Amino acid sequence: MKIQTEICSLTADFTLLSTVEQKVIKLKNFFTRINEARISLKTEENDTKKSRIAEIRLHIPNGIIFIKESSQTFEVALDKAIVALKCQLVRCKMK
Repeated sequence: MKIQTEICSLTADFTLLSTVEQKVIKLKNFFTRINEARISLKTEENDTKKSRIAEIRLHIPNGIIFIKESSQTFEVALDKAIVALKCQLVRCKMK
């Protein structure tokens, strides 16, 4: 599986990048035919707070699965996105 990580408007440390890769690689346990994963991490400022956005796009043989989650930290946003992706990958595997 090919993994591309894009980080917009901030500098990421090595631990965040390795955490992202580890979590995405574990998705292979649910669906083995993932061709490519594109992860985009962004910061969005609202009037009252900053939110961290994690977008994950998985390319599978039957199409593309896209999830976008936001939270106070990137780790929580990634965890939410991974949980949603697991559910969708299990559904794709059942078909």
